[in-house]
Amino acid sequence: MIETHSAAAPLASRAARETEPRAPGFQANQSLIIQVRGLGKTYQRARGALTLFEDLDLEVAAGEMVAIVGQSGAGKSTLLHILGALDTPSTGTVYCASTNVAKLTAKEAAAFRNREIGYVWQFHYLLPEFTALENVAMPLLARGTRKNEALGTAEQWLSEVGLVDRGDHRPGELSGGEQQRVALARALVCGPKLLLADEPTGDLDDGTAGKVFDLIERLHASHGLTSILVTHNMDLALRCGRTLRLGNGRLTESTDAEPKPLQTGV
Repeated sequence: MIETHSAAAPLASRAARETEPRAPGFQANQSLIIQVRGLGKTYQRARGALTLFEDLDLEVAAGEMVAIVGQSGAGKSTLLHILGALDTPSTGTVYCASTNVAKLTAKEAAAFRNREIGYVWQFHYLLPEFTALENVAMPLLARGTRKNEALGTAEQWLSEVGLVDRGDHRPGELSGGEQQRVALARALVCGPKLLLADEPTGDLDDGTAGKVFDLIERLHASHGLTSILVTHNMDLALRCGRTLRLGNGRLTESTDAEPKPLQTGV
């Protein structure tokens, strides 16, 4: 799956945001980027229903960097997809950037992702026939930005990730770490509030993974992002402000010690 739904230029303003549908009576807490209540996700299969989680609550405040860990199949990626309007919940309410994402139409969801969310995947999903610069510019072109402006902004972001001199290279001419840095620039080129990263270092060796995570940390801080990362690497997870473990359909606060129940506000 290839999506051009990244997020604005380093100097672009985030002040002007479109108003998205909200549930009747919902009072958005502007200090929270993620507000989840009673979330459930069940898949219907020939062998019977598969419930990944139910009655799951989560709050993520603006500016937080949160890691989600857990065994394969626990539903970590599914949860990330629901938070980012790529999938819909079976039950519960999900607000992302004060938007009731489960109520968006397909067209509204695509526009929301392009405007508000940057995604980074384990595999970079760069388009092989285009240069690094063109790949980074894709989300801006998808929203109708003029080509020269889009390429100029993309060049700024390649500079941010230390690859301005590699802009004319195609993905096959880049190392794995360089490809992931291009993917990170593409994720942030539209100026998102939220960065969602699904195993962003999973395909990299330990040394390169550490450098990519260093870059994510730096961009998170310098651009005022809220970041949620799914990872199997506990060393990297524990560098985040909070580490949550998803298992048996529940989120718990996780440290090197025993998990503690996740506390959320009212």
